[in-house]
Amino acid sequence: MLIRSVPRRSQLLSSSGAIQGLRWTSSQHTSPSTAHSKPTHMSPAVKSPLQNQINNQTQANVLPVYARPDDIVMSHGEGSYLFSVSGLRYLDFAAGIAVNALGHADKEFLEVLTTQAREVIHTGNVYHHKHAANLAEMLVTLTQKEGGLGWAPGATAASQNEDSVTSRGQGAKVFFSNSGTEANEGALKIARMAGKHRWSAKTGQAWNAPGVLCDKYRIACFERGFHGRSMGALSVTTNSKYQAPFMPLLPGVDVGRLNDEAGLETLVTDATCAVIVEPIQGEGGVNVSQLGWLRKLRQRCDETGAVLIFDEIQCGLYRTGSLWAHGQYPPDCHPDMITMAKPLANGYPIGAVLMRDTVAQHMTAGTHGTTFGGSPLACALGIHVLSRLSHPKFTEEMRATAAHLHQRLRVLPEWFPKVVGPEIRGRGLILGIPFLEAGHPSRLVQMARERGVLLLTAGTDAVRLVPSLNVTRAQVDLALDVIESCLGLMEEETVRS
Repeated sequence: MLIRSVPRRSQLLSSSGAIQGLRWTSSQHTSPSTAHSKPTHMSPAVKSPLQNQINNQTQANVLPVYARPDDIVMSHGEGSYLFSVSGLRYLDFAAGIAVNALGHADKEFLEVLTTQAREVIHTGNVYHHKHAANLAEMLVTLTQKEGGLGWAPGATAASQNEDSVTSRGQGAKVFFSNSGTEANEGALKIARMAGKHRWSAKTGQAWNAPGVLCDKYRIACFERGFHGRSMGALSVTTNSKYQAPFMPLLPGVDVGRLNDEAGLETLVTDATCAVIVEPIQGEGGVNVSQLGWLRKLRQRCDETGAVLIFDEIQCGLYRTGSLWAHGQYPPDCHPDMITMAKPLANGYPIGAVLMRDTVAQHMTAGTHGTTFGGSPLACALGIHVLSRLSHPKFTEEMRATAAHLHQRLRVLPEWFPKVVGPEIRGRGLILGIPFLEAGHPSRLVQMARERGVLLLTAGTDAVRLVPSLNVTRAQVDLALDVIESCLGLMEEETVRS
């Protein structure tokens, strides 16, 4: 049993969420902070017995596929903070890799979890239950209201013009999974089915007739994309570091370059059944898909009958300030399917695929399934989280905080020109600091951790900031003061070398 011997977040923060004793104004950010030049969270010379016990248990029994610092063992979390068993507090700007939208140990979330767990946790998908039905309806109606999947903001299924580009299916359906990878696997599988039926409609031949060969099975993806580590999702995650040990992978995969309009004609052909892309690449470097390119991609998918899949597992569900990263774009660049997961249940495993009826219509009983996906507990938590994230006051505050974070980030290239690249990447609360040298992202992550702030790398040339969506302005300022202090030291090191 872990003993909580460190202060709780409520003891460290005022009622406004500001760190006690500190107040921030924009005038304090006219020059880089140097307040955190000295490390405060260095490893003790001798590990505690509990740290040694956990490290030894892990080494002996857990598959060693994660690169983790052995000197940090987390005990518990509260709000935007994590606490180690050695009593150190960390400001968490990784949020479980963009998962903990409401932070750690949220009281309202825990109340829903315990209440639902007392009623029923799991039924299997051989029975109906209200929570899956309610969450699916919520995802569809929120998408209609806020925009996405072919709907302009404020639309409803009944209001769609059948002659417009937004009429690719008057409604939508949801499939629930347990993770983002499973959502992508499901989306690719469903797109394959749709491709066969579209091929049959075009050729007049039944795709499954004896002696008939349907060639509409190819899948297009993009460099630096990340869609998961199971075999199908890995096949469209074009990073040799991840793929090479597990070759051969799924055949029929074609790889293009993000934002390359000229390459779309040869990438997406009549043999393409699906195209999968992240509107904002997370793992690959926080690279944003350009609006004009997405429109061209949508047009090319329409020309060839390919199903367009937007992987919004990391950038969706309000991380950009709106329900979907593409939701505020015109409907003529919207996808046929959206995959989601990470923040939907604030850390409890859940994923989902939201698809137009024109794609869903070919799926019948037995064509896909899952044991655990869409459980009463997962969906009850999803309803709670989505209800809070979609509240206008929450999104308004989140957008204001994100704007402040971006304002502080945008000066970094000017202040640290030897280290930081020319343009901050991303939108909302999925932002990337670009670096000029490949070793610098991991260096910043380490230095920030030694000063009590947790960050993530993204690709080979960026550091990713994906805090909880209810992170406060004061917490943003603390994180940026640490980052600026670290970058100042890195700039000095670079100049000296």
